Amino acid sequence: MMKKFSAVAAGLLSVAVIGSAIAQESENPAVKARTSIMKLYAFNLGTLGGMTKGEMEYDADAATRAANNLVVLTQIDQSAMWPAGSDNASDPSTRALPAIWENFPDVSAKGQAMAEAAVAMQAAAGQDVDALKAAMGDLGGSCSACHKAYRAPKD
Repeated sequence: MMKKFSAVAAGLLSVAVIGSAIAQESENPAVKARTSIMKLYAFNLGTLGGMTKGEMEYDADAATRAANNLVVLTQIDQSAMWPAGSDNASDPSTRALPAIWENFPDVSAKGQAMAEAAVAMQAAAGQDVDALKAAMGDLGGSCSACHKAYRAPKD
């Protein structure tokens, strides 16, 4: 009897855990797509940042690949990923503030600044760690500029 209860309890716990994980992910494909893009940005920035901070050895090939990836990511037409009504007031799984849609020209300008910083990083990445460090400030700053203005803080 106790084994059956334990199995049922474990099953219910699994459903609850899986259900809460699913509940935190958006149902909106546009939100899922832009979240995926942001994760790819973060992955590649993590490589470059790790090298600039000395957390990983500088590798010109790896830095160049990461910078190339960022340039490609900034060239993706993301317009369909930002429909009105996909902000954190409408979808609690996203941190995108409603202010994005109130000032989309500024958001676009910040996106353009990131694209330009990614191109500068692409030019610097294969040179040496000092060039990488010099380019990282503008690249990181372009990300922060948009996130500070248009992304809600984590709970």
